Amino acid sequence: MNGNGNGGTASTRTKLERGRGALGPALELVHTGRAPTRAVLTAELGVTRATAGAVAAELEALGLIRVDSRPGGAGGGAQGRPSHRLSVDENGPVALAAQIHPDGFRAALVGLGGRIVATAPGRTVSEDPATVLAAVVAAGAELLADSGRRCVGAGLAVPSAVAEPDGTALNPLHLSWPPGSPVRAVFARCVKDAGIDGPALTGNDVNLAALAEHRHGAGRSAQHLLCVATGHRGVGGALVLDGRLHSGSSGLALEVGHLTVNPEGRPCHCGSRGCLDVEADPLAFLTAAGRTPGPEVSLLQQARDLLHAEYDDPAVRAAAEEIVDRLGLGLAGLVNILNPDRIILGGLHRELLHADPERLRAVVADRSLWGRSGGVPILPCTLDHNSLVGAAELAWQPVLDDPLAALGTAATGQL
Repeated sequence: MNGNGNGGTASTRTKLERGRGALGPALELVHTGRAPTRAVLTAELGVTRATAGAVAAELEALGLIRVDSRPGGAGGGAQGRPSHRLSVDENGPVALAAQIHPDGFRAALVGLGGRIVATAPGRTVSEDPATVLAAVVAAGAELLADSGRRCVGAGLAVPSAVAEPDGTALNPLHLSWPPGSPVRAVFARCVKDAGIDGPALTGNDVNLAALAEHRHGAGRSAQHLLCVATGHRGVGGALVLDGRLHSGSSGLALEVGHLTVNPEGRPCHCGSRGCLDVEADPLAFLTAAGRTPGPEVSLLQQARDLLHAEYDDPAVRAAAEEIVDRLGLGLAGLVNILNPDRIILGGLHRELLHADPERLRAVVADRSLWGRSGGVPILPCTLDHNSLVGAAELAWQPVLDDPLAALGTAATGQL
């Protein structure tokens, strides 16, 4: 025994600090679906059952997760007893997420687990970023007011490389915004002016789509995940390494849209020719199919509708094959450089993969050294609005890092 009586106090303090230090990792495990039960949480954290129970109780008190102790829970506990089931709290806080595209924007509220709680499209288009972002935040604020939910922060996805550390949109060409637009600063000011609490963060739309797919979708468990996608205009790419986005020295890594895949091809906005950006996006597909785009709906939707409704038309099929071959050439080059263990495709590329999966895989395998040696899985993205979910992940990250600091201490007495 310790004669001065401080041993018990020190031991209690150590347990307290250890338990609080486990809150973030525990929340991330439940958030990403990797800890569906308390037994799994205990094993993943490497703590005692009592500590895991206290951690789960604290997260429940913060309104972040639900602990279900009813019999019949999945995943056995000690001595054959059913383990408590863990899930995100469907009535818990939300993040405000928004995605900008050439035809407008979409705002949403996103809870833990990547759940989209509410969403609203907008048609505001302007060469002034402040005009668009003010409309975005106003739409998000209306969703928040209607929901009555607590907001942990806001995230914004833009179709441009976002330079760090300033958060400037380096080349928002498809939005007609000035190069170097200070989108993060403008977005943060709009969020603050709307009275919305929490951080306001910004990222490239495909980077954020990749992050969302890695945590909640087709990229789960991949160690070296390559994501390539085309949205309304252009082509973007992202790489997730060991769970973290690879953004390069200043946030500009994986600008795959400016890989040359057809030296004699279409002029690109960057001044070159035949870039993936203009050879494998919805406009390229519509043009190759001999269709003149209309103003009624987005280019992406027109391309999807054409692919689904008229794929048997020889001109449409030939256009799809042309885009697939260009895309496959670009992917093969990326495979040779990056050696990913999985490729996921989003936007129109996902639809093209569904239409003719073997053609794309054959092109990549034929053109890449690593592809010929065994092949790289090429899968469609599985999340709807994955850039929105990824934007929300930006806002959720401080909570995942330290729930108590982000949301305040829960009065459970457990930790």
